[in-house]
Amino acid sequence: MEKPNLVYSSKINKIRSFALILLFVGILIMYGGILTKSTPWLMFTFFGIGVLFIILSTLVYFWIGLLSTRAVPIICPACEKPTKMLGIVDACMHCKQPLTLEKSLEGKEFDEKYNSPAYRRKLKAKKLEEKEE
Repeated sequence: MEKPNLVYSSKINKIRSFALILLFVGILIMYGGILTKSTPWLMFTFFGIGVLFIILSTLVYFWIGLLSTRAVPIICPACEKPTKMLGIVDACMHCKQPLTLEKSLEGKEFDEKYNSPAYRRKLKAKKLEEKEE
């Protein structure tokens, strides 16, 4: 049986896509408000909810911009284009190649759990044990 070909996505692109979806949902809700202009209170309710979605989208874009400034810039070994990494493992923004900064994870199956705080503590404890020996 053939192994499924998984396509990974970088965390920065996932968050940007989420913000874009929020923006379009806000616009669609406001469009729904235009369709209900015969009932003013309903129209203003739709407009208000739509504006809230757009403000939330703006906040998400601002937050990912802040995260992007502290992401580690690297050159992808597969496509040789510059990309940014958030966490220990991430995917290339261009070719979706799984990437890692941790030498012990090279060659292992790509898993998002490697970025969890519990895994990082476990990895740090393991490194301290190896250092003490």
